[in-house]
Amino acid sequence: MAKAKSIIIIPARGGSKRLPGKNLKLLSGKPLIEYSLNYARANSDDNTEIVVTTNDEDIKNFVLKKGIEVIDRPEAISKDDSTTVSALKHVLETMGESYEYVILLQPTNPFRPNTLLNETVGVFKNGNYDSLMTVSLNDKKLGKIKDDRFIPYTYKMGQRSQDLEPLYFENGLLYISKTELILNNQILGHKNYPFIVNHPFASVDIDTQEDLNYAEFVAKTYSDE
Repeated sequence: MAKAKSIIIIPARGGSKRLPGKNLKLLSGKPLIEYSLNYARANSDDNTEIVVTTNDEDIKNFVLKKGIEVIDRPEAISKDDSTTVSALKHVLETMGESYEYVILLQPTNPFRPNTLLNETVGVFKNGNYDSLMTVSLNDKKLGKIKDDRFIPYTYKMGQRSQDLEPLYFENGLLYISKTELILNNQILGHKNYPFIVNHPFASVDIDTQEDLNYAEFVAKTYSDE
């Protein structure tokens, strides 16, 4: 029996409204998407394919020059309200190959700990999970504003930060899903493992110019990691 394959898919749609040309914006001198391309290459083996799905010719040409395969994403699934899973499913159907699982790397999350991919794949496979997502601890006191009043939501007024119930947020660094989940229009399954990443990289998610400015700061501060 042939060894099961995996595939890393990097979705890079053109047409961002908040930060036009986002995926090719320069971050510390490199286009944003290049960080995820380099990470995929550095942390995958010969049994893992790397594919970018895009509807943008400039992104396509850049990726092809890097020697990475590109799948042309139809405009019907390249709109502002198009789902990520629709792009992943299109790649799988276009490739026509049998993969055990899919790894999703989003270009808007350019920084990841060096060991993250190998660690998460190990946890995913050894635990026989349907999917895996990376999360980070939220230590903020969150509340709602109603009728000009602040109403605590995750704590009681006066409660110390160290006494808060641990809550986590989906940081977007990495996702792993069994292929059949994607083909059934899901990224996360019932048996989903939350892999905790408590690193400043988890706070970088680029959608605006302010996010990009912050990413520059993080890149300079953690340039050795």
